[in-house]
Amino acid sequence: MPVLCSKLLRKLEEFVTRDEKLSKEAAVSGVGSSLLSGSLSMALCYIQRVFRLGPLHPQPRILCLQGSPDGPEQYVAVMNSIFSAQRSMVPIDSCVIGAQHSAFLQQASYITGGVYLKPQQLDGLFQYLSTVFATDLHSRNFLQLPKPVGVDFRASCFCHKNTIDMGYICSVCLSIFCKHHKKCSTCGSIFGQAQSDVASASERKRKSSET
Repeated sequence: MPVLCSKLLRKLEEFVTRDEKLSKEAAVSGVGSSLLSGSLSMALCYIQRVFRLGPLHPQPRILCLQGSPDGPEQYVAVMNSIFSAQRSMVPIDSCVIGAQHSAFLQQASYITGGVYLKPQQLDGLFQYLSTVFATDLHSRNFLQLPKPVGVDFRASCFCHKNTIDMGYICSVCLSIFCKHHKKCSTCGSIFGQAQSDVASASERKRKSSET
């Protein structure tokens, strides 16, 4: 057991080092965040494959260990993965070891019923993993698990990939924009077209009634 624990801790330390290096190389490679959306998609595909192997379904859950900041350009893909996990009743647990909280993982754990935790001391990371995240879903009903103080529900705009507090939403495809646009870049809908068509129809009706 001590050999297994030391090996696990060494792997976690290597993971944290690689994740921090990835965020520092953003200016060189253009990638400043880990591919969270791809990881969630692969995990969900594996879970669906296990579901289809036999009638006995396990109780899977996904643990996300993240040290790099969120990538706003992954907002749509991450939210699609979160809703897929919610539909499949797969909780997403989140352990954030970076310098700041993760809005993506806060929403993921809140929507899917998972556990979100940002450890104050990384020296006790193995203790958090073995006590908080390693417990099965049935045992969690009898435990006082940590709860996040608040959840950041802010979205990222589709035009500049920035996290925004207020924005414009396309009524057709629900795309989010930080500034007003004449045309939706996602579905091609022209904003304000329906109102102008209604105004023109009412104007023609008024003129015909006058004549």
